[in-house]
Formats: sequence, C-alpha cells, structure tokens
Amino acid sequence: MSSNHSASASEHQGKRHKVEGPQKHVVAYIFSLVLTLLAFATVIAGEVNTAFTYILLVFMAMLQVYIQMAFWMHMKDRGHIYAIIGILMGTFVVLTIVVMAEYWTWW
Repeated sequence: MSSNHSASASEHQGKRHKVEGPQKHVVAYIFSLVLTLLAFATVIAGEVNTAFTYILLVFMAMLQVYIQMAFWMHMKDRGHIYAIIGILMGTFVVLTIVVMAEYWTWW
C-alpha cells in the first residue's frame, strides 16, 4: 500500500500546476482602468466626431471583454472549451434576437 502511495505522489510531483503571479492581474487591472478612463474622456470631450466616438467605444469595449475573459475568467488557459462555446453560442443568440427585433420594429 505504501508503494502505491509513493508512486502516486511522485507522479503528482511531476505534474506541476502553472501558477500565475499577481503581476499579470495587476497589469490587466490597470489596463482596464485606463480603458475605462479613456472611454469617459472620449465621451466627455464631445469635440470628437460622433461616429468616431462610437467606433472607439466599441473597440475599447471589445478590449475590455477580452481582458476580463482572458485574465479574470482564465479563458486563455486550457480546458475551458465548453465555457467558450457557451459564451459564443449565447452571443450568437443575443445578436440574432437583436437583429430580428430590429427587423420587426422597422417593418
């Protein structure tokens, strides 16, 4: 029995879990804050073209989503394929509902 325990312990030691340090989380947090402040500054300035402001806000929102999913939800790591598929399917369903609602209200 002890030989089995030592064998499993040595196997477990061979597979080390990769631990992220807090540095990446701090950088992601600061980057999120900077993006949020830039979004507020863009809207408050008001002197920028409206179309450019919308495009910039959507781009910064997509960056925010990537940062949140990659660093806080750990979607960049292996083993999250079902969560990613679920999020993509949910996005597809929501976009379909929005497009259909637009068609319904316009016609």
